[in-house]
Amino acid sequence: MRRCLQIARGGRLTAKPNPSVGAVIVAADGRIIGEGFTSAYGGPHAEVNAFASVKPEDEALLTGATIYVSLEPCSHWGHTPPCCDLIIRKGVRRCVCGCADPFAQVQGRGIERMRRAGIEVTVGVLRDECMASNRAFMTVNERHRPFILLKWAETANHIVGYKAQRCLSVPQRENGMQQPTQGHASAPLRLSSPFTQMLVHRLRAHADAILVGRGTLEADHPRLDVREWSGPSPERLVLTRHPERVPEGFLPFADIPSALAHLSEHKRQSLIVEGGPTTLQAFIDADLWDEIRVETAPFTVGDGVKAPDMPDAAVLGSTTCYDGRVIRRYRRR
Repeated sequence: MRRCLQIARGGRLTAKPNPSVGAVIVAADGRIIGEGFTSAYGGPHAEVNAFASVKPEDEALLTGATIYVSLEPCSHWGHTPPCCDLIIRKGVRRCVCGCADPFAQVQGRGIERMRRAGIEVTVGVLRDECMASNRAFMTVNERHRPFILLKWAETANHIVGYKAQRCLSVPQRENGMQQPTQGHASAPLRLSSPFTQMLVHRLRAHADAILVGRGTLEADHPRLDVREWSGPSPERLVLTRHPERVPEGFLPFADIPSALAHLSEHKRQSLIVEGGPTTLQAFIDADLWDEIRVETAPFTVGDGVKAPDMPDAAVLGSTTCYDGRVIRRYRRR
C-alpha cells in the first residue's frame, strides 16, 4: 500500500477533479508485476494503467494475484468504465483497498460488487494515509465544500504586518544580521525566507484556488502565483464589496458563501486563504477550515497587526524548521 501512495503522487496535478490513486499488482510469489496511477482527467484510472503495464508473459499470474489500490475501485460509468468490473474480468484473487470512496456513485458499491464476484476484499490498510493523500476529494464529498487551508506568517510575538505608517521593531539578529529598528507600512513586513517562500509556491501549485481580502490586495499587491515553483497557478479570488477596484486576473466576491459557491460550481476542490487577518478570522469564526499553516519568523516587531486567534479545535499536527523559521501545521481535533 505504501507503494500505491508513492506512485499516486504522479497524478496529483493532472487527475483533478478525480482523486489521484495508485494501484499495484502483486503475484502470488510476492513479485510486483504491474502498477499505475490515475491519468490526467478523463483518462484511464490507476487500475487500468496497472493492468496495462503487466507483461504478456505475466498475464497468467493474474489469477493468483492481489491488486492493491489506495482508494476503492469505482463502480460507475463516467469518462471510463467501472474499474471494479475490470478487476473481476482479470480474475485476480484478492483486492486490498486503502479506504472506501465517499463519492455518491460509489460508496462501497465497488467493494460489494467484487465480493459478490468471489474476490476477497480487504478495506482500511493505511486508511488515514490513503484518505490524506486525497484530502480535497474527501472533503468535497463528505463536507460538500472545498478543502480549506488557512495560511499566514507571523513574527515571534504574533504580528502579521505593520499597523500604520511607521512601527518600531525589537532589534533581533537573524543569520548574523540585525533586523531594522523601524519599518514603513509602504513596504510589507517580510517574514518568509527565500526558501520558505518557495515552499509556499509549491503549496499553491497543488491548490485549485487562493483567496485574500481587499485590504491585503491593495496593501501588498500580491501576485499569488507559482513563479518560484513548477505547476499551474491557482485561481485568484478576492473578498470585496468594491469589485470595480479589483485588477484583471482576480475574481471578486462579496462574501465567503458566494466564493465557496463559485468554487463548488466549477469543481474547485481546494482553497488556500492567505489573508489578511480579518479574512482569516472570518473563516475561523465560521468554522470553515480543515488545516492551518503558520510560519513564525525569528524576530519580533512592535505595534503591528495581530495574527488571527487559533481556534479551540486546532491540534498541532507537525512542526518543521527552515532558515530559522518554524512552520506549524494544525489539524482539527
